[in-house]
Amino acid sequence: PFVFYEGPPSANGLPGIHHVMARAIKDIFCRYQTQKGHRVDRKAGWDTHGLPIELGVEKELGITKEDIGKKITIEEYNAACKKAVMRYTDVWNDMTRRIGFWLDLEHPYVTYHTKYIESVWHLLKQLYDQDLLYKGYTIQPYSPAAGTGLSSHELNQPGTYKPVKDTTAVALFKVIRDANSEWLFTPSPSEKGPGDEGVFILAWTTTPWTLPSNTALTVGPKLEYVRVKTFNPYTHAPQTVVLAKARLNAYFKEENKDAAFEDYNKDGKNIPWTILGEFLGHQLEGVRYEQLLPYAEPEGGGDAFKVIGGDFVTTEDGTGVVHTAPSFGADDQRVARQHNIGSLTLVDLRGRFKPEVTDFAGEYVKAEYYTPEELAAEAKKQGRDKYLSVDERIAIKLKQEGRAFKVEKYAHNYPHCWRTDKPVLYYPLDSWFVRVTAKKDRLIELNRTITWKPASTGTGRFGNWLENLQDWNLSRSRYWGIPLPIWRTEDGSEELCIGSLKQLKEEIARSVEAGFMQNDPYAAFDPADMSDANYDRVDLHRPFVDDIVLVSPSGKPMKREADLIDVWFDSGAMPYAQWHYPFETEGTFQEKFPAAFIAEGVDQTRGWFYTLHAIATLTQDSVAYRTVVSNGLVLDKHGQKMSKRLGNAVDPFKTLDQYGADAVRWYMIGNAAPWDNLKFDEEGITEVQRKFFRALFNTYGFFALYANIDGFDPETPAVPMEQRTEMDRWILSRLNSLVTQCDAAFADYEPTVVARAVQDFVVEDLSNWYVRLNRRRFWKGEAGTDKTAAFQTLFRCLEVVAQLSAPIAPFYADRLYRDLRGSSVHLSDWPESDKALIDKELEARTRLA
Repeated sequence: PFVFYEGPPSANGLPGIHHVMARAIKDIFCRYQTQKGHRVDRKAGWDTHGLPIELGVEKELGITKEDIGKKITIEEYNAACKKAVMRYTDVWNDMTRRIGFWLDLEHPYVTYHTKYIESVWHLLKQLYDQDLLYKGYTIQPYSPAAGTGLSSHELNQPGTYKPVKDTTAVALFKVIRDANSEWLFTPSPSEKGPGDEGVFILAWTTTPWTLPSNTALTVGPKLEYVRVKTFNPYTHAPQTVVLAKARLNAYFKEENKDAAFEDYNKDGKNIPWTILGEFLGHQLEGVRYEQLLPYAEPEGGGDAFKVIGGDFVTTEDGTGVVHTAPSFGADDQRVARQHNIGSLTLVDLRGRFKPEVTDFAGEYVKAEYYTPEELAAEAKKQGRDKYLSVDERIAIKLKQEGRAFKVEKYAHNYPHCWRTDKPVLYYPLDSWFVRVTAKKDRLIELNRTITWKPASTGTGRFGNWLENLQDWNLSRSRYWGIPLPIWRTEDGSEELCIGSLKQLKEEIARSVEAGFMQNDPYAAFDPADMSDANYDRVDLHRPFVDDIVLVSPSGKPMKREADLIDVWFDSGAMPYAQWHYPFETEGTFQEKFPAAFIAEGVDQTRGWFYTLHAIATLTQDSVAYRTVVSNGLVLDKHGQKMSKRLGNAVDPFKTLDQYGADAVRWYMIGNAAPWDNLKFDEEGITEVQRKFFRALFNTYGFFALYANIDGFDPETPAVPMEQRTEMDRWILSRLNSLVTQCDAAFADYEPTVVARAVQDFVVEDLSNWYVRLNRRRFWKGEAGTDKTAAFQTLFRCLEVVAQLSAPIAPFYADRLYRDLRGSSVHLSDWPESDKALIDKELEARTRLA
């Protein structure tokens, strides 16, 4: 067999034109291998968990994540997610059929199915048994008042999110002038206004208490930013500030744009401003700035106080620059780890500033942590009737030091502990990780055995990722996903990882016997019955699995670790879970692993390509795939990224309706190598139709007309080569050379070579030369050896062209082959190149002619 893995798309969104390209690439090589005599299983799949689904459902229901458990139960929410994930399967399946992607749509793997989840649990148990699954540090909801971390279930108890009014600040981070940032300081020739008072990056925060822990500023690499000359509204000093272009209106009045700077009267109401320059966020990356509140140095080494890029930055609020304190935000920690940025945890587990923060040492970061008596005492210390919070006083300090650009109150909902009714902090706590770093050398070693197309992706983008590998944070505090199958005692001294439903039922029986559970919720399930009907009796999602309490070896109750697993583990587990390995397919699994070939977009290099590789290395000590084609982007004809917002997105269905799948596929594959970006231009499809398909259509039409008139029978004994004309021998030599070339190119995953070679052969050699110069042989009235030889030669050329074209243009090639042979080209064998018919000297002579 030739093993192919289909990367699972998410069916809660609609396919785009880039999916036509991606699916065509997969289909081409699978069809080629089928023609070469291999069995190719093409199992479709659906990625059904994760954030896109959850966010879509929340939007539909008019809720936020905070409402789950209050306005809607977890069970109701997950039922809504389950319903939503398959919403557009019909649209995806329609596109799949219309583009000719030969895929088993009747028996797809679905990541929310119980069988799939059981296989994932088996893999996690393998990791656990190898000590490759461990609890480590990550950002989690934490209640200082209760002294405990909170599960997402606890965090979403009714009434936990309360409306609050907090002090927010836009802080000014002063850029350090060096070679990396000099361009920010260079005035334009026409620049007017205040003199050089330095350049400041604006960053907004709703939690000023985290500013002492700032170690980075995160920008959106593709977002547009501006450099603005203006005055500080508090100190009235002239300043140059940097923020996202889309956020200008939030901080500057349009009527004051380009106003005379010399007329500014320091009333703070009409502050002139002018744009000095525009640039993209990635240009800011690496720019360093002065530490805003220098109370302490970052912990544990690492870099700090520079601008980095992050995919989570938006321009919906703030300044388009995220104040990044890795100790107090999940996105902050993730992006900081990616850029080797250190952290500063200047708040203790009780929610108080540590001694290093000399101005506020020992003070609670949230006033609500004080008792009323303590609050009165703190106000007295300040010499005030009413206590000024840490946030308020940090904002005052920033104003005094010329480091505040805007301070205001902000109303929003904030999470509170359901036990204590006090605010929750996001704090670095233990989380579950996969210890991929333990196998780093093996991951790198196995990567060297993989054929990457292009090779530079394997050695560069993917290879560099492996070289800088960090342990995989598996935990996700969400609702719709595969639950982590680990049960623990409250003190964490005993734990159990479940690897199958059979094991889970056995442990439930022990728990019932110990009195921790009243009955087995999965009593109707028979572990020996592998039927879908039996497995449909079990749902391993939350909240059902959360209700299971197991018993430890020492007799203590064990509850499941609240987290779900990273959705990328779901898709990375598909080589095993799609076959319900090892429960149903252990005997035949080696025939289905590893994949000979996979293909997805270049954006999957650190996504699906990585998770496949990591899971295979850690559980099988093997690669998950031997060859991977990393597709480039499909851009508009001007080289711009397509988007609905820009109005340059191409509707795949309209395109297929207008031009047909074959022309679209041929254009996409023939225009650029799969790993190069394609500038999609419909005129290119028209050109393919006109040049290639019309030439092929006309050539067949010419043949069919005279073959039918003369009653040509393709089964007539072949005219010997020595009795054929030099033109016959030449075109057959070219044909067999073409077969050799196309076979080698397909085997080397170079479909563009095939498309161009076949097109050149049809247009130049077959249509313009052979048919044009041999028409009289078909026209002449009398039958004979020469006429039969001409028919046989042209028939063979058309037959082989259909077979060579079939992987790229499956519909037209099939029609052509059926017209010639009466059967499907996709059930025919790949043509063999007859080396005896190749005459390179004759080909060279003809080229000269």
